[in-house]
Amino acid sequence: MKKLLTLLIFLTLSFGAYASEGVALQDANIDLTDNASLQRGAKHFVTYCLGCHSIKHIRYLRIALDVEADPKKVLKDIAPEGANIYDQLHSAMNAHDAEKWFGIQPPDLSLIARSRGADWLYSYLKSFYVDKNKPFGVNNTVFEDVAMPNVLWQLQGQQKPVYKTKGDQEVIDKLVIEEPGTLSTEEFDLMVNDLVNFLVYAGEPVQLERQRIGKYVLFFILMFIVLAYLLKKEYWKNIH
Repeated sequence: MKKLLTLLIFLTLSFGAYASEGVALQDANIDLTDNASLQRGAKHFVTYCLGCHSIKHIRYLRIALDVEADPKKVLKDIAPEGANIYDQLHSAMNAHDAEKWFGIQPPDLSLIARSRGADWLYSYLKSFYVDKNKPFGVNNTVFEDVAMPNVLWQLQGQQKPVYKTKGDQEVIDKLVIEEPGTLSTEEFDLMVNDLVNFLVYAGEPVQLERQRIGKYVLFFILMFIVLAYLLKKEYWKNIH
């Protein structure tokens, strides 16, 4: 019970806030039919996120089948060294170390895209800025006082806030790159979009199949309604 309560508190602190008041979310370009994007996103997740976060409800084999990739290629290009194709995407960080370093184990991200939405995640990952007053030296305009570091800072670079006066307060107007990263703005946007695309897929791997089957279900219901109406007319035609 104590661990469950602690986890709920961590989720509230780390992911439980919506975008800060007045912050406009950017649009993520989600396309679950883009297998190349999903593969790149899976690789980004394993490289930058799997150290702390897991996606325990999906296996590397499922990813390979869904993105139509050779399982050997998935193990080579996406999965960490030593992983098995039947492994789930478990974090390399064990619970003991997580509690020692962070006070609690970082949450599983299986459903984060369904909980927060693609636009929120896309905006959040792009909105870190330098704040020396915070434990990890960063803050976030989408989620103020965020309780995690900016793991993508080397790619994006360091951002600093530009303030404006709103009423009697100084508020952040925009973020500008203070120290460039290894990627250009366009390259970083694409990288983050691929990562979010993968997280959306991981939240519901059968989404495309569900949508495909849903069309047939709706067609069946429509046909059933027509047949039921005709049958009703046939039964009641001689009743006045």
